[in-house]
Formats: sequence, structure tokens, C-alpha cells
Amino acid sequence: MSDDKAKSGPQDAQRVNVHEDYELQYWTNRFNVSAETLKDTVSRVGTSVDAVAKELES
Repeated sequence: MSDDKAKSGPQDAQRVNVHEDYELQYWTNRFNVSAETLKDTVSRVGTSVDAVAKELES
């Protein structure tokens, strides 16, 4: 079964995926950061939503 690109939310709510445009848009809006900031943060702390949120809050 292929991914439904019409959905605006993430496939896995516990992982930040910066490789799909629709997910990147979702997470940048959720955290209110630029795509570059989000990608840099994910590269430092991994894809866990909790870890990304904690890093962006600090």
C-alpha cells in the first residue's frame, strides 16, 4: 500500500521525518521553526519527537 500524500500529519507521531515534504511542513509548523533548523536539530539529537522538542525548547 502506498503512502497517502493527501494526509497532512505524520505517519509516525513519535518520529520526526524530514525526508518527506508533507511531514517536513507538518513538523516545522508544529515546532514553529524553519526547515533548516529542524533538519539541523534532527541530525544532532535524532528523530524522537520528545528529543527534538526538548532541544528546540532549550
